[in-house]
Order: sequence, then structure tokens, then C-alpha cells
Amino acid sequence: MDAKVISKAKLPSRYVTVGPARAPHRSYLYAMGLSAAEIAQPLVGVASCWNEAAPCNISLMRQAQVVKKGVAAANGTPREFCTITVTDGIAMGHQGMKSSLVSREVIADSVELTMRGHCYDALVGLAGCDKSLPGMMMAMVRLNVPSIFIYGGSILPGSYRGRQITVQDVFEAVGQHSVGTIGDAELLEIEQAACPSAGSCGAQFTANTMATVAEAIGLALPYSCGAPAPYEMRDRFNFASGEKIMELIAKNIRPRDIVTLKALENAATVVSATGGSTNAALHLPAIAHEAGIKFDLFDVAKIFEKTPYIADLKPGGKYVAKDMFEAGGIPLLMKTLLDHGYLHGDCLTVTGRTLAENMQHVAWNEHQDVVRPANKPITQTGGVVGLKGNLAPEGAIVKVAGMAELKFSGPARCFDSEEECFEAVTHRNYREGEVLVIRYEGPRGGPGMREMLSTTAALYGQGMGGKVALITDGRFSGATRGFCIGHVGPEAAVGGPIGLIRDGDVISIDAVNGTIEVALSDSELAARAKTWKARTTDYQSGAIWKYAQTVGSARDGAVTHPGGANETHCYADI
Repeated sequence: MDAKVISKAKLPSRYVTVGPARAPHRSYLYAMGLSAAEIAQPLVGVASCWNEAAPCNISLMRQAQVVKKGVAAANGTPREFCTITVTDGIAMGHQGMKSSLVSREVIADSVELTMRGHCYDALVGLAGCDKSLPGMMMAMVRLNVPSIFIYGGSILPGSYRGRQITVQDVFEAVGQHSVGTIGDAELLEIEQAACPSAGSCGAQFTANTMATVAEAIGLALPYSCGAPAPYEMRDRFNFASGEKIMELIAKNIRPRDIVTLKALENAATVVSATGGSTNAALHLPAIAHEAGIKFDLFDVAKIFEKTPYIADLKPGGKYVAKDMFEAGGIPLLMKTLLDHGYLHGDCLTVTGRTLAENMQHVAWNEHQDVVRPANKPITQTGGVVGLKGNLAPEGAIVKVAGMAELKFSGPARCFDSEEECFEAVTHRNYREGEVLVIRYEGPRGGPGMREMLSTTAALYGQGMGGKVALITDGRFSGATRGFCIGHVGPEAAVGGPIGLIRDGDVISIDAVNGTIEVALSDSELAARAKTWKARTTDYQSGAIWKYAQTVGSARDGAVTHPGGANETHCYADI
């Protein structure tokens, strides 16, 4: 690819590199060691979420250097920059988790601002953590310059007394420790063994779910999202992505050419087929919003309803991301789904070819049991289910992968924060058969829509995973298992029904028929609504307060701006 033939007449970088009036701008580029030839080439933003906050991010800067070599080899000029991440595993179980979903918006916004401010022509984005993956993809669709997504790769599984373990086992070990099943020494042994390398959490939690989405939606090169972080072969994908971005510039292939309604449906399909994180039902509508496409929680749930569950992945199954990659990777999963009519094969991808063309030479691997054929699934319906009823008029979501019982009914035990519920669980201050309700943890009420893995894992560790249910207007981690319903909307903070229920009200959950109901009449709910009073939070200033002022409902992805449908101009066309 000879980038010299790419005219800058319509590229954003013309505003900082072309003509006598841009001499001051060019002087800064010379100051950083660029040559006149490099300045004349397209400028490619190489954005990573590198930091020392967690293993999912620690390898991203090294990988970004290889991307830059690929860009340069194809006669582009790479310009590297970093943005933040908030890592859920460390933020979990305390007030720090309120920063997590907020960070998705900060990532998208900061990448947008850097690209706009410096007039870069294309974007290669590297991410590794739960919110950084959707945040980076949101920025790509928002900017709509040629873009390629790169996942930093998953962590290797830990080994504990002859079995594979992940960080999920550590959270559940805390529950076992609280009831005396294991002691201090064993807990220490588990925590020191669970995370042996760089990379994102190894099972089909949110990071690997959204990595699977990145390939299925067409923003990442085939196979690139499956290779674990420590594998040196990741450099092949990184270099190839750097080269390929120059081809996308030349052909003017943009994210909104790729992220269509059909592509979003493909993304939802792979989430359900892998028993992926319920958080995808929050992130897919947010990505769609950037393109001006209506695709809310109910649209996601419709795909879930008709998708077979075929990948035997943790937390509901027995394998981790490394195992699926070695069995044939995400393309193996997509190939069987495509062959049996569950994917749209005509969607364009960053290869410049359609999804069906990408899958043309993918062969089925009969010598593995990580991924089942789509016509011989683990279960006929997907691993994730949408719910609706008088307790959740705007919907709710539950992961059912690996669950034997899909219905639950019992009296409510209400808590107005995660801390209150965790305290009760820690001291076994609840009864078998109850529905534990955690409210005022939604996008606006939290603020920040916290995940609840500490509480759910403690319940599971106590052996109560199938003996109680838990619902919240917040979120559950991709590592959560058991009867746990999240994203209940409208949230309590805006007067939703979840904020009106009381201890003892009978709640019925039916994941077969997709319903969630409280045994209260419309008139009783209306009467309670009249006496309901809005709560205030401790966050009356700063970034989390600012987020609460603009964030919308979970049904639409908890977005904070009007989206692509309201644009009067697109950055790529400035």
C-alpha cells in the first residue's frame, strides 16, 4: 500500500499538515522527530488503554508499538496516545465500582477529543478491560473515520490443585471462607494462583464477551480477539491491523459501513451463543446509539430468545477463552452459527470482505468440545434472557447459561445499597427462598450502575446460588452465576417499581417465558408511587455527579449524549 497516493483533500489531517497557514502546526510535528514525508502521510491515531491498574491493560503499550510498525510499513504515520480504564475486578465490592460504567463514557469522549483536536485520519484502538472495549468501539463509530479494534487478549487460567481456576473462583472462595468451608491459608493459595499472567479475565465475562462481539460485529480482524495476551503471535494481528488501516483509508471503509443493524444482531447472537455477559445488553445499544441506530435491550433480547447456547465457557461451563482459541477461535463459533442461519453473512468487515467471505475457509474442528455445532446445542435457547413485567416495564436481563432451574418465586428482602446486602449476606442474615433486592444502584441512582459480583459470589460460595434470587437496577459482573437479574428498569432513583416494593412482597421470575412480576395490583403500585420520595446520593460534585445529570436508562444503553441520529456533522467529514 503506497500511502502517497492517498489524497489529503478530504482527510481531517489536512487541517494541521497542508498549506502555508499550517506551518506552526507542522513545526510541532517536526519537534517530535517527524520528517516532511511522514507529515505528508495520513496520520493514524493508535489509542490504547494502557496503564498499571490491572493485568488486562499492562501489555497494551507493548502491543501498540507493533501496531505502529504496521502503520509505518504501509506508509502511514502513527500517533500513539493513551486513555483511562477502571478495572472492575479491583473496583468491585466498594464505592470504586461507581466509577466503572462512567469510565466507558470517559474513554469514548477522551478518544474523540484527542482525534478531533489533532485531526487524525484513522484510528486503531487497543483495549482490554470490561468498559474499555465498548468505550473504544463507541469512539470509533462516533468519529466514523476508518478504524480497527484490537483486543489486548485474555489472561491464562490459573492452576490450583490440579484444576483450572479464574478470578471468579477467588470471589467465590471469599464466600466459602465466610462460612468456614476454607481457611485463611487456602484462601491465600487460591488468590495467589488465580491470575498467572497479563490479560483480561479468562472466562466469558464482560471483556471476552465484548471481544467476541468485536469480531462478530466486524471491527476486529478474524482470530485477533481470541489469542491470549501472553502469546507472542498477537504481534501478527497487531502488525496486520496497522497495515490494514491504511487500506481502509484508501477504500474509505468506515465504522458505520460496518456497524449496521444486521451487524448488531450478529453481535447479540454471539453473546447469547457463548453464554456471555449480561453487560452486552448495555453496551450493544450504546454502540448502536453512536451510529444513530435504534437497538435497545428488547431488541437484544429478541436475538437472545432465538439463539442456541453452544459454547461451553465459564462461568456457566467449564472452558476459558484460551481453550476456545485453541479449538478454532471465534471464527469457529461464527462458522457454525452462519452455516445454520443464525448470522447475517452479508455484513461488511474491516477485512474489506463480508463476514461470509471471511468464514469461507474456516473448517469445523471435530476434535474439540468447547463449541458445539449450532444444530446440536447445549440448550436450544440462548445463554442470556430478557425479562419484562410490572416490576421491570423497561426490561431486565438474566444469564441462564449453566442454570438448571429457570423459575423462581419468593418474598422480597429489600436493600437500598449493595453494601447493605453484602453485609446481610456475609452474616447469613437472609433466608432460603427469598428474593434479595438491591436498588438505588442504577445509572442515575448509584450513580454509575455498579456490578454486584462480591455479593453474588459470596452467595454462591455459601452454597446458596440456586436457593435465593437477586435482582437489582444495577448490574451483575460477567462472572456472576445463579439466579441474578440486573438492569431492572425504570430504576429506583426515578421512581421505578423496584423502588416501590417492600419486604415480603412476592416476586416471581420466569426465565422461560421472559417475565418478572411482583404480586401487586396497578392501583397499589400507583398508591405507593404517590408517597415515594427521591433519594439523594453522596455524589453531589465531580465526575460521577456530572455523569448522573446526563445518563439515560439502561434500556437504551445508559448513554449520555443525543447520539448519531442527532448529528449535524460527522468528524470524518469535517
